Amino acid sequence: MFESGSYDRLAGRILDDHAPPDLRHIVVLLPNYHVAQPLAQRLAVLAGRPVLMPQLTTFTDWVQSVPLAQSPVPDSARLAALYQALRRQGWFEQADRWALAGELLDLMDELTREHLALPQDEDAFLAQLEQAYQARSNRALQFEARVVHELWRAMSGSGGLDAVAAYQQRLALLAAQASAPLYVLITSDLATPERRFLEAYAERAPVRVFDLRVLATGESAAQALSSSNPLTTHDYQLPTAFFLFPAQGLEHEAQAADVQIRRWLLAGKRSIAVVAQDRLVARRVRALLERAQILVQDETGWTFATLAVSAVLMRWLEAVQGDFYYQDVLDLMKSPFVYADQPAAERKQAVYQLERLLREHQVASRLEEYQRLAESEVLRHALLRLQQAAQPLPTGREFTLAGWLERLEQSLDSLGVLTGWAQDAAGRELLQLLADWREELADDRSRFSFGEWRRWLAQQLDLATFRDTSVESPVVFTHLAATRWRVFDAVLLLGCDADHLPGKAGAGQWFNDAVRGAIGLPMTAHKIRQVQDDLRGLLALNDTVLVTWQETKNGEPNLLSPWLELLRAGVADDLTERELAPLLELAHVQPEASVPPQPHHMPRPAAPAALLPPRISPSGYNTLMACPYQYYARYILRLDDLDEVREALDKRDYGAWVHKILERFHRDIPSDMPRDQRAAALARLSDEVFAEAVQHDFLAHGWRVRWQAQQAAYLDWQLENEAAGWRFAAAEQGYQLAVNDDLLLHGRLDRLDTQADGARRVLDYKTKDKASLNGLLKHPGEDVQLASYAALSLATAAAFVSLDDSKAVVGVQPEQDLPDLAGQNLARLKEIFGQLRVGQPLPANGVDKVCEYCAMKGLCRKGWWAEGGGFNV
Repeated sequence: MFESGSYDRLAGRILDDHAPPDLRHIVVLLPNYHVAQPLAQRLAVLAGRPVLMPQLTTFTDWVQSVPLAQSPVPDSARLAALYQALRRQGWFEQADRWALAGELLDLMDELTREHLALPQDEDAFLAQLEQAYQARSNRALQFEARVVHELWRAMSGSGGLDAVAAYQQRLALLAAQASAPLYVLITSDLATPERRFLEAYAERAPVRVFDLRVLATGESAAQALSSSNPLTTHDYQLPTAFFLFPAQGLEHEAQAADVQIRRWLLAGKRSIAVVAQDRLVARRVRALLERAQILVQDETGWTFATLAVSAVLMRWLEAVQGDFYYQDVLDLMKSPFVYADQPAAERKQAVYQLERLLREHQVASRLEEYQRLAESEVLRHALLRLQQAAQPLPTGREFTLAGWLERLEQSLDSLGVLTGWAQDAAGRELLQLLADWREELADDRSRFSFGEWRRWLAQQLDLATFRDTSVESPVVFTHLAATRWRVFDAVLLLGCDADHLPGKAGAGQWFNDAVRGAIGLPMTAHKIRQVQDDLRGLLALNDTVLVTWQETKNGEPNLLSPWLELLRAGVADDLTERELAPLLELAHVQPEASVPPQPHHMPRPAAPAALLPPRISPSGYNTLMACPYQYYARYILRLDDLDEVREALDKRDYGAWVHKILERFHRDIPSDMPRDQRAAALARLSDEVFAEAVQHDFLAHGWRVRWQAQQAAYLDWQLENEAAGWRFAAAEQGYQLAVNDDLLLHGRLDRLDTQADGARRVLDYKTKDKASLNGLLKHPGEDVQLASYAALSLATAAAFVSLDDSKAVVGVQPEQDLPDLAGQNLARLKEIFGQLRVGQPLPANGVDKVCEYCAMKGLCRKGWWAEGGGFNV
């Protein structure tokens, strides 16, 4: 391999040119600072004595030492100027203008970087585009030419100095005062600014370029610099240990990478590079390593848009703009960064209370409504802070970008988010970013709406990268460009399929290759060649390399990178890694295509007697009979889900409103009132209840019309009951009954009627049709609701009241003798709980109809296990 030879040749040339020990007058330009240590070590070894090291730096850092008379215009200000120009012209109204402005900014920077200028005349530029596109002039082409040409003229004629131009000016100043001998390390063709700089610098001082392609292959510099040939085994010797591992799916690849990294660590390797081409697989590998307590040093980093510190920021802006939609508010309050200046117990209590409140009252938005319903001081205080934090962010007004950022700081401070960010590395960096943007945009006086500013902020967070520098680990996650001239003990090239290596090098660029070539901009082939050269250099310098890729994806063949396929085809030996597969089998990791069905059985847990609830409702009793396992999960383990906040009205809302109306009607309106007056009273009460519902959701009008059509039928049914001697006695009344010493049956009745002789009848309102209710009562004891209510209230009669048909309201009652049915119902409940107390299992034996809407089906995993079991009652 060339790792030592390349550094030795470089260090030897420097020492041949300049006698040690004092080399401080020399400048060595590195591709990255990871190269500095091995180069310094070789210099010291070859010199045979202590050496005063040369200046080891990079192009970027070296130019920063050169002062400029004019400060560059920040890219954030240039982006805002481009956006304003698009908005002023009325261009791209239906598109994401911020994204387009970003692409145009990249195009302007490319033109500057390549020292290119567009034709001064727009027609000449249009003619250039027509020739490149090989198309006749049309409106779309004319529009594209006009947009690019006008914006380029506006930006180039603004008099401001952009970052790329400033970089070029600094390079020119360095070249003009060149005196120090210069050594440059490269792996691929230099960009135009750096190439021109070296040409100018060489006129005044010695310049030596060390091209890794030349050192590795022995070809001439001219051949290396002009090479566009594919990667082959003739370019150089492959790494001593170079293997390919074809994985059968993402998880298989990630597990293989995890096992191989552990093998390398156990073998004593202390510098392991994971060069990730597929970020999805990389995330999974990192999770597996960290689960095994192996920390990872991540040089690639993550965009701020993917971090929790940004998630809380964007969620807050969504809540403000979305009228405090409940999901946004709950997600926001669950963040540890919100109310970070309060005790954690208070924060958790507030969010718990709010979630219970929202689901209980079915409120989906409006902060004022949350505040109205809040009962505890903790929750009221938390909601008040939300209200105060929203005040600096009026969504209907316009401010400058800097003005919005200033108001954002005030808002986040009110929420306690700044306190939370200050305690987090990414949060501190985000705070600094916001401050930098605010300073950069201080002179921009253009005003933006809340929505425009929010989209700008989202784009900025997506462009900024956070790297956690606090972790030091032998395992380094990096990218191909960051490996230039670096030597590792082992390299894992992850996700090297044809889609990811070389990948979509030309994605996101303005103009196609034909136009870019006509203008003089770098084309896709240039970017692909850079990736290829980086791969050449990585393989040349490193002795142990494993390449992984998913040979199949979702059951379909997935090709290896064509570059690596050429390497494999050019070697007589089989490069397939053979040791990993048996190790993965030992660890029970199998390819996706060969994973056998896992053995599952019907869950049949037995509940410890101490966990059995001391109370049961008719609803819980019904659950126990429908599926014992569902009862176990919901009432014994207490895993019952909170009710979802229903954003669309349904029959449950309708039923609640009707219950409320009928409770007030029978409680407040005398039964001896004439029918027409009772009908008017029922209509008035209905209007009052539905008026409140309509305030929250206009669609409640539809349910209101439905109930209006049913009121006459309900009165007819009620008069028939009264003629039979039944009188309203109570509504929404709670009862409880001791089943035995350890169990209470409890419930709340919709309505209780009585007769003059003391007879009682339980009525339960249902918004179901008659046929459905008859089905519930078809098999005695299958539905326990009426029998349980009868036992609780000592009623001798019971019925469901069907309110689903506007033409008639009917009562549906059991055919069996009710006191006898109630007694059997209680006896069975007593027997079941007696069995449970001595360890009787609760199997998941519900029928499909019960399982269809069961919230616990993900827990019992029905469909994965064989049928069997039962509940002995």
